[in-house]
Amino acid sequence: MGSTAGPTPNAGPNPAYAAARARLGLVLALFAVAAAGWVWTAREMRGMDHGPWTSLGSLGWFLTVWVVMMAAMMFPSVAPTIALYTQVTKAASRAAPWLFAGGYLLAWVGAGLVAFLVGRGTVAIAGDTVAWDHAGRAVAGATLVVAAAYELTPLKDVCLAKCRSPLSALLGSWHGGPTGALRMGAGNGAWCVGCCWALMASLFALGIMSITWMALVAGIIAAEKTLPWRRTVTLTTAGLLLALGVLLIAAPDALPGLHLPSGQSMQMG
Repeated sequence: MGSTAGPTPNAGPNPAYAAARARLGLVLALFAVAAAGWVWTAREMRGMDHGPWTSLGSLGWFLTVWVVMMAAMMFPSVAPTIALYTQVTKAASRAAPWLFAGGYLLAWVGAGLVAFLVGRGTVAIAGDTVAWDHAGRAVAGATLVVAAAYELTPLKDVCLAKCRSPLSALLGSWHGGPTGALRMGAGNGAWCVGCCWALMASLFALGIMSITWMALVAGIIAAEKTLPWRRTVTLTTAGLLLALGVLLIAAPDALPGLHLPSGQSMQMG
């Protein structure tokens, strides 16, 4: 790891938040980027919410929207980790935390690409079978139920622990220099993908172009990563996702903010 790394032994039980306080300017800058992402996303997605499995057009358009969405949704909750990385490395370069953030987003770009390909592949194989008025409604509800079940799995627990207490993960996978910052950011992003992929799948099932559902999922992610009542938050999230899944199947009209599609195929392109 070299002499550039210098973790403070008396950082206390929450080193990420101690680092966030010490690097307040960086944290505020990350929040500003997230706020700009919310504004841009709200403007670009206006009128595009067609409910579950909303089409996102071409791959280039989808990835552009996806990257901005991930910055808007994830930067507030990952800001303490980036601040901790900056403090541990005692980085002289102002670019280091932003390279870490860029690597973090690269992990989510990979996840978004997988989601796009799965959506395209499903449509190519199943066609109109997965339209909303055929199997699409059941698939959307089942996606939420699976997401609820994932909240209670050991894998979710391990990934969430890495996101909530990132110091050991940072020190255990150390890479120096600019490329190292990207690699460490991508590694942290991979843990985050493992923690949150089911919540993102739920967002597709509810309406990926809906600011309402986007805000709900972002709020859940932030709560899981930051609130001290970890088990309570996880159980509450599982219960909420289960309730949404059941309602989506049994009574979608009862879900406020849900745009009900008509004959729409489950597609992402």
